[in-house]
Amino acid sequence: MEGFGWIMTIILGGLAGWIAEKVMKFDTGLIMNIVLGIAGAVVGNYVLSLLNIGLGGLLGQLIVAVAGACVLILAYRAFQGRSA
Repeated sequence: MEGFGWIMTIILGGLAGWIAEKVMKFDTGLIMNIVLGIAGAVVGNYVLSLLNIGLGGLLGQLIVAVAGACVLILAYRAFQGRSA
């Protein structure tokens, strides 16, 4: 979430994590939602940078963060399924 301040990053990350939590039916708390949203934004922006695609603005970054958080949840579930 380049170009946003810390407060906006935390708010946007929390919102993205919450949306991903609802979409993926994954029960987490507020702190985990923020972490998922911010990590999802990092992952999503990295993948998009490899493809030379850039989404700017709040809405674009929210979409990227939600998609990235969903991918992280999927990866977590795949890892948990293998170890159980």
